[in-house]
Amino acid sequence: MVCFEQHKLLNVAHLNDILDKHEISYTLTSSVGAANPEIETLLSTRTQLIPFHHETPLPIEIAYQEPETLGHDRIAASVAAHALFPDEDVLVIQAGSCLVMDFVTHDGIYRGGSISPGIDMRFAALNHFTEKLPLFYKRKIDFLIGDSTQHSIESGIMNGIVHEINGGIERYMNEFGNIKIILTGGNEKDLQDSIKNPIFAAANLVLFGLYKILKFNVVE
Repeated sequence: MVCFEQHKLLNVAHLNDILDKHEISYTLTSSVGAANPEIETLLSTRTQLIPFHHETPLPIEIAYQEPETLGHDRIAASVAAHALFPDEDVLVIQAGSCLVMDFVTHDGIYRGGSISPGIDMRFAALNHFTEKLPLFYKRKIDFLIGDSTQHSIESGIMNGIVHEINGGIERYMNEFGNIKIILTGGNEKDLQDSIKNPIFAAANLVLFGLYKILKFNVVE
């Protein structure tokens, strides 16, 4: 069995090559954007494709007002979090295009979380929505006070997102006590040293969650 996150680098030729080299019976695909119909057709022809949507059976319970709007990456990351720490409350922090926090209880209930702009989006927004602020890019910094426009923007964004994460963790801990914290996403390495509390860094958390969802739906 295998699961795929659909993105622009994944194509039919690549998948055919994988399917020729490996004996794969079951697949599951996931995309936060529009699905690729050619990939869906190929996998449903050559494997037993399990569709992933808001009604797909899950090993956790979703307590969300609009489950059909919940991103597949948020679901998969939460499933993985509960699989890794099945008897503990877990806060999952995805630091990518957006900064996403999701909370899963020790008894496997997904409660929801928060979404705010990620690092790159914050830099781009300052440049796009103002007349004079230039575009800069993320980098590690060790200062609080910006002594130039560039340094002021970098301090505001890089220190600001760290304060947001640490503040969010503190509020969750105040309400729920001792919790596990998992950090994942493309900006994981940029942020992990700045988080005050002990964290579990998991680069492939979403893929692991998709695998657990696939296994949950396969009867062998």
